[in-house]
Amino acid sequence: MKILVLAIGKTDEQWVQEALLKYSKRLQHYIPFEFEVILDLKNTKNLSEAQQKEKEGALILKKLKPTDEVFLLDEKGKEYRSVEFAKYLQHQMNSRVKRLVFIIGGPYGFSLELYAKAKGKLALSKMTFSHQMIRPFFLEQLYRAMTILKNEPYHHE
Repeated sequence: MKILVLAIGKTDEQWVQEALLKYSKRLQHYIPFEFEVILDLKNTKNLSEAQQKEKEGALILKKLKPTDEVFLLDEKGKEYRSVEFAKYLQHQMNSRVKRLVFIIGGPYGFSLELYAKAKGKLALSKMTFSHQMIRPFFLEQLYRAMTILKNEPYHHE
């Protein structure tokens, strides 16, 4: 299985970029992993929220394959404890999913087409985080899940 994380919009924050690089490298030791950024839309001030979500959704959908298992990082999604999330990933690996795709949307969320394509929604917290902040948080949780599955001492419970 391969894991792909798609995110809308680049980040200019150096510490976010460093954290993404750090956890992307760490994840490569456990599983084929890729983090891909879809560039921001231009002239969004002339678009409604719905139009922006539709345009971003179309860009994301172009990156997906028919066999992908797609999950949206959404504040209304299912919450997991870290150990539960690790078990969920193990289940996905055992079920022969070729590519598991997690999508971090733009500031307004996702298009209706993406919600229809997604197998589920995942929330990291009941709190709302910016689409920039969620990136390192989620990659760290992916890494933590992998260390849990390998019984490594990173996670303490």
